[in-house]
Amino acid sequence: MATRTAALLLFTALIPATLRGQTAPRPDCSGPNHRAFDFWVGDWDVTTNNQVAGTNSITLTQAGCILHEHWIGTGGGTGESFNFYDRSRDTWNQLWIDSSGNVLRLAGHYADGEMRLTGETLRGGVTILQKLTFFKNDDGSVRQLWESSRDGGKSWGVSFDGLYTKKKN
Repeated sequence: MATRTAALLLFTALIPATLRGQTAPRPDCSGPNHRAFDFWVGDWDVTTNNQVAGTNSITLTQAGCILHEHWIGTGGGTGESFNFYDRSRDTWNQLWIDSSGNVLRLAGHYADGEMRLTGETLRGGVTILQKLTFFKNDDGSVRQLWESSRDGGKSWGVSFDGLYTKKKN
């Protein structure tokens, strides 16, 4: 009987917790990789070449797993992005959609105070490479540099170079 009980206990221990009706702790988004882009969270006034370009509000949603961007440009354009860390791929991702229906999908990494994301778009049959870099500045501001290439990365032009400063309450 003791051998039978020991065998049953061993068998039970080898069954995954989920099959025994127990749930393993679920991962959350509180780790350092998930928090790497938090420097962009806030309400911002955005300028380019010392001219007002628009406003941006970056909020945390889904228990801190998504940075949700809400852009309003001075020219009337709007857009939103969803930014998230994908632990299965070890990448940061951004999905941008604007009021004209333009979509941009980017992926990349955070290192040395910079979030670097790359992707490509297709416009008029031409593949355009995209690079976005977000710089965490010492004064609490954020610089976003968006560069594009229409020649496979041989040359790059600046699409947007914006400075985000926190709105004053």
